[in-house]
Amino acid sequence: MLAKGARKHRRKLVNIEPYSRDDVFWHEVISLLGQEAVDKAVDDGTDLDAPFSFREELELDIQRLSSNGEGLAIAPGLKRPWVIIVPFSLPGEKIRARIYRNARLHSYADFLGVELPNLSMRDMSRVNCKYFEECGGCQYQMLSYENQLDVKRDVVVNAYGTFSGLPSSLAPIVLPTAPSPLQYGYRTKITPHFDAPVKLRRHQKKKSAPVPEPLPEGKTVAIGFNKVGTREVLDIEECPIATAVINKSLGPLRKEILSKLHTYKKGVSLLLRDSLVIPEGGIDTTLTSDEHVCVTNHRGKVREKVSDMLFEFNASSFFQNNNSVLVPLVEYVKEAIFPFSSTTDAEASTKQTSAPTHLVDAYCGAGLFSIMLSPYFQIIAGIELSSESIMAATHNSQLNNLPTGKVTFRAGDAAHIFETVPDFPPAGTAVIIDPPRKGCDENFLDQLLEFKSATVVYVSCNVHTQARDIGMLLRKSANEVEKGVETRKYSLESVRGFDLFPQTAHVESVAVLRLIQSDA
Repeated sequence: MLAKGARKHRRKLVNIEPYSRDDVFWHEVISLLGQEAVDKAVDDGTDLDAPFSFREELELDIQRLSSNGEGLAIAPGLKRPWVIIVPFSLPGEKIRARIYRNARLHSYADFLGVELPNLSMRDMSRVNCKYFEECGGCQYQMLSYENQLDVKRDVVVNAYGTFSGLPSSLAPIVLPTAPSPLQYGYRTKITPHFDAPVKLRRHQKKKSAPVPEPLPEGKTVAIGFNKVGTREVLDIEECPIATAVINKSLGPLRKEILSKLHTYKKGVSLLLRDSLVIPEGGIDTTLTSDEHVCVTNHRGKVREKVSDMLFEFNASSFFQNNNSVLVPLVEYVKEAIFPFSSTTDAEASTKQTSAPTHLVDAYCGAGLFSIMLSPYFQIIAGIELSSESIMAATHNSQLNNLPTGKVTFRAGDAAHIFETVPDFPPAGTAVIIDPPRKGCDENFLDQLLEFKSATVVYVSCNVHTQARDIGMLLRKSANEVEKGVETRKYSLESVRGFDLFPQTAHVESVAVLRLIQSDA
């Protein structure tokens, strides 16, 4: 029987984008309830009939963590299956929650408090932010860092188990999550935002109205990030995971915005980005300073130093937001491509003929991997669709005094990437893939399969699309062997998460594939 206030008719099924946050939740709902129970609810037509009304309060026992960082509970006291998703809750805890949205076989709820904590995981003395449990930015500040790394390894394991379609015999070795050297004060970019006050928005629609006055003293508007589970802006005066220079600049920027808020016709997304000082003249690296400044102009330039290499790019462009982890990330990729680099000279000399001499850096962005790995290859080609990124990467090659012609950056669609490197020998070429969240398309994977690079390193900000892509590549490769088209196939050697965003549920993932001789 439906609760009072719940819908009495079948609601319209909303299409979910594959591999999105909601799609990951849906697969976790299936895993928690069991496919048989889900199928029965679908057959009965009860999968969309929410048993809870808006703002109904519940006491729940949390059973597991979702890949998105929320706790999952099976709704109590029902004769049919239903899952409740609650932020800031941990497995083994009894908590209070309040329903705010219903979906297919699950509901979303606000976290109201803990009745019985899981003391082996929760320790609120670890929390370093006064906005925690209100701001939607962080999920794990109550966890020890070791627990955070373990949870993120589970995310990688579950992603491959759910989305790769690989049998257990081909399941990857998921290594422990690589830690970030900094767990707070690491984030080099934040984008707080604000909405123009309602009265000001109404005023702008009246063209004949006089110019609005500044806000009265004592009146303000929230400038910050969304409250968890809502689109309402939470006023933020500092962010402990952001770098010191960003937090130092946030206060004055907020004050400036509030002083001229009446001049904004609509809300604005702000930008604060940590940068080294860029000297006059730009390209002369002998003038490099270690002084940090905060860039707030979306069209401004940012400079970062990774090991002994410099990178400059537009402030609004993509570059990894945790500088402290970039050196170990690049080093891991290098060791994956040159697994014998740590052996003795005698051992290395017997294997040197198999070392790749060429590198294809797909989705190269501002050239991080190409430039950092330039000492280890004869020829490198970075491919990127964005002409702005190509310009930045080419500039960075010059900024670091790389030999002319050794590293080139080419604008091109990754779907036709290997057409841009016709002279690269496949057996002597390593390929790095670092695509956007949507992953690779099938056409690109077919080209990669045809190219037959000996080593492929797939770096991903979305482990779910990575698992899908690698599963597809391994199946296609095995099919070629079965058909007698090829005698070699790709093998997934390992997968490892990298913690680029401590205190949050996000995990980067690095997968290493080798082309091996098939036993078939």
